[in-house]
Amino acid sequence: MLSPADLLTFLNERGGREYRVQALLHTGRGRKAAVRELGEYSLTARGETVQATGPSGQTRDLTHTDFLSVFGSYTFGPAQPTGRLTDLGPLFS
Repeated sequence: MLSPADLLTFLNERGGREYRVQALLHTGRGRKAAVRELGEYSLTARGETVQATGPSGQTRDLTHTDFLSVFGSYTFGPAQPTGRLTDLGPLFS
């Protein structure tokens, strides 16, 4: 499981590549502890922003601070590459 900060670092190291992750929310304590799946997100780091597409299909561009604010209480499953490259600029430099 990845924390939001770990996921942001992971995405920044692989900028321009889209990854699919499952958002998870931990609730309760002790015997009542549970993990709820909140849906699958497609995420791409592009410079100072993260492009996030949620389960509804709506896409938002978030600054790193906004990303941590929005997803700060979640954890994430393993990041799976989608094979989609969204920023081909470095290939043509």
